[in-house]
Amino acid sequence: MFQNNIKLLSISQLALKVGLINQKNKKPLTHTLRFWETKFKQLKPTILAGGRRYYTVKDIKVVEMIFFLLKDQGLTINGAKKSMNENLKHLDEIKTSSIKAKYYRNIIKKKSKNILKRIKKLNG
Repeated sequence: MFQNNIKLLSISQLALKVGLINQKNKKPLTHTLRFWETKFKQLKPTILAGGRRYYTVKDIKVVEMIFFLLKDQGLTINGAKKSMNENLKHLDEIKTSSIKAKYYRNIIKKKSKNILKRIKKLNG
């Protein structure tokens, strides 16, 4: 779906994209994204007719950061909220930039692995 040349993802598509998947039945865990919406003020999807949620590129980046902080870094919801809230005076800026650096390293690592898999498939 396109709106003003911005690609929007449905809640199911986003859950699959970030890896929020039930391991038993392989269905997307959309309820997790709806829960995160209540906890993180930075996450505000576009809600269209029928209550369907669609996420912009900005929303996708926010979800990826939340996923990274909670799943990869092992932070609690409150810890992740503190890390994402730039207005907290007691938040150590060095630690925040360190978390962002880890986040971007993680993204690069995942993309590199995908590229290597594709190269191996091409080479046979």
